Amino acid sequence: MNKSSNKAVRMSLAARREQNWAYLMVAPTILGLLILNVWPFIQTIYASFCTHLGFGHYEFAGISNYAAMFASKEFWKANVNTLYFCVMTVPVGIFLALLVAIMLNAKVKAKGFFRAVFFLPMVCAPAAVTMVWRWIFNGEYGILNTILGTQIKWITDPNTVMLACSVVAIWSAVGYDAVLLLAGLQNISKSYYEAADIDGAGKVRQFFSITLPMVSPTLFVVLIMRLMSSIKVYDLIYMMVEDSNPALTSVQSLMYLFYRESFVAGSRGYGSAIVIWTVMVIGIVTVIQFIGQKKWVNYEV
Repeated sequence: MNKSSNKAVRMSLAARREQNWAYLMVAPTILGLLILNVWPFIQTIYASFCTHLGFGHYEFAGISNYAAMFASKEFWKANVNTLYFCVMTVPVGIFLALLVAIMLNAKVKAKGFFRAVFFLPMVCAPAAVTMVWRWIFNGEYGILNTILGTQIKWITDPNTVMLACSVVAIWSAVGYDAVLLLAGLQNISKSYYEAADIDGAGKVRQFFSITLPMVSPTLFVVLIMRLMSSIKVYDLIYMMVEDSNPALTSVQSLMYLFYRESFVAGSRGYGSAIVIWTVMVIGIVTVIQFIGQKKWVNYEV
């Protein structure tokens, strides 16, 4: 009896040591998360109810920042621009990414080379990418107008600036999304397609009955990531459209408005309120996606 109880005590001590080592290993990540993410977010919530006095000092102002935000036409215009950007980039980007993933999953030569080519935009410096696209869309000597024989002011025209930014966003992200979807496609068992061939199902029927349902979990993850990225878009617009550009109001997103209010106008309390609103929008969109995914996402058992 004593031997069995001693053995149980030793096992308990060993389990506790392993648990302590586990806590020690994850401690840097947890501390980094708390210091770099959670605490700044708490500060942002507090700042959204305050007036910034400069040099890190704030004065509590109640809901005045939110009242001013909801009464601002510029704020609602930024909401519309952000929604418009999501509508223009997310569906087209995911469709092209799925198309590229299907092509890369086919039996073609030099698949590794093509995968690297499509993924290349993700590893290129955003500033360099933007400089190339600004040259392409230049209204005076841009290569796009030269090819089309037009004089369209792609970046400075309020009617075309959103389209130009959307094209760059899709081009930049389609390779990364395609790699994720390719991983999902490669996890589909070949036995499904063999059974479909025996039953006489064509390629189109196989795509809608096998490929699309089986890759839907990966597609769902890509959809969440792409929507969140589109709602938070800032750097692309900042580098594509200058402050003096007359078309800025037609493409200014919520995060770009936050930048202008916080770091240009110096109204960090108002800018913090915009951040909290954006987080709420992302949260609502994510909850809707998780509720809706029950109707179209199929998890293989």
